Amino acid sequence: MAEKGIVCETVQIDLANGEQFSDAYKAINPDCVVPALELDDGSYLSEILAICYYLEAQHPEPALLGASDKERAQILMWNGKVEQQGLMAVADAFRNSAKGLKNRATTGPVSYPQIPELAERGRDRVEQFFHKLDGQLENNEFVAGDRYSIADISAMVAVDFAARIKMSLPDDVVNARRWYEAVSSRPSAAA
Repeated sequence: MAEKGIVCETVQIDLANGEQFSDAYKAINPDCVVPALELDDGSYLSEILAICYYLEAQHPEPALLGASDKERAQILMWNGKVEQQGLMAVADAFRNSAKGLKNRATTGPVSYPQIPELAERGRDRVEQFFHKLDGQLENNEFVAGDRYSIADISAMVAVDFAARIKMSLPDDVVNARRWYEAVSSRPSAAA
């Protein structure tokens, strides 16, 4: 929304105190996760990619999901890789080790205990992701090619989220470091 200059009313949900499990929020999203976007007709969208798709359709410029069929496919492919190999790895490490998430190792309304081995495996996967990202950025200005996209936003979130598990881009990933410096300096990154 910040990258596209979209301004709308926001309501903060107090995750630390479990507001996402309240009856009021379950009426909006029974999966008890954020974000959710209320549409003009009173219905709601959840899931980040669905929200981004909707906002892109309503506000096509700048085209964060691509301008051609091939570009859209490449951006969605790389965004999927970032989510699966980066964000999910960080989430496994974080949710399976954070003291405050003892019985909340997954998102959603069902409680699951932490599995320390998943935290360790998640950290290993994050390290692999950082190197994969670096390789992709060796010949590309941005994650999915020449255009800043949702894949860059997701990858920046993954790198920032990794700080929660005390991991950062290693010194040897010079392409990823160059990219991260550029994308984290965008005005929308501070929004």
